[in-house]
Amino acid sequence: MQFVKKYPKEVVLCLLFLSNILVWALVWAKNSSKLLSVYFIDVGQGDAIFVETPNHRQILIDGGKNRRVVSELGKIMAFGDKIIDIVVATHPDADHIGGLPEVISRYDIELFLEPEVSKENDLNSELHSRLENNNIQRLFAKRGQTINFGDGARLTILFPDRGVSNSDTNDASVVARLVYGKQSFLLTGDAGIKTENILLNSPELIDVDVLKAGHHGSRTSTSLDFAQAASPVYAVISSGKDNTYGHPHKEVLNILERVGSQVLSTADRGTIKFETDGEIIRLK
Repeated sequence: MQFVKKYPKEVVLCLLFLSNILVWALVWAKNSSKLLSVYFIDVGQGDAIFVETPNHRQILIDGGKNRRVVSELGKIMAFGDKIIDIVVATHPDADHIGGLPEVISRYDIELFLEPEVSKENDLNSELHSRLENNNIQRLFAKRGQTINFGDGARLTILFPDRGVSNSDTNDASVVARLVYGKQSFLLTGDAGIKTENILLNSPELIDVDVLKAGHHGSRTSTSLDFAQAASPVYAVISSGKDNTYGHPHKEVLNILERVGSQVLSTADRGTIKFETDGEIIRLK
């Protein structure tokens, strides 16, 4: 304590110097990682998925129903990191886009991807107003679009493969396949059995290691045929604890058990994190 009192400026400078070293060490560790990280964020009854590629490219898919996603991102992202390369809104229901206006205001975003379907409400209007005010590029999702991150990770849109402007919002959900090396994730929004049946026409694309079960584990998604084609090692259900919808439904849990998947729920586990080096996938 006497040393601190005698040399206060020196102590402050030393602390600043050490802090600098720590920050740059963290940045170096991030940039030198060869791991793909996928977080299924616990946002209660809703969806939010955060992806970080080996080269530190970051994607947010959906944002839950309120600002909770912002505080959860603060726990995941590096201190001072305010860049999210791509935000995907799978469809404009409140439990998927409710937190996105705040995300748009707080982070620098390069691209916003969404289906060509609208929902007339104040929340959706606010979201698009903030996108416009922040000059963020918007793009309608279409089957075949592939985002190659240059580090072995790529995100491919599987649906919509047709016009969805007059569809039910769930039926218009963006479905994407995330691949890194030998490992793959199928991210389904609230896509129902109708959309699943379309995807069954390309079974090789939906055969994955991790499946995000559609519509929070509702019986309106995850048919037996679809689950068998996907044959995931892990199935993730994003739902709120004791939610009023009864998600996940027992029928879906039975189907996932039948195909041999390990079922993981954000309601039970909180945020669920996977890491993969492209060869082996690990549940953290």
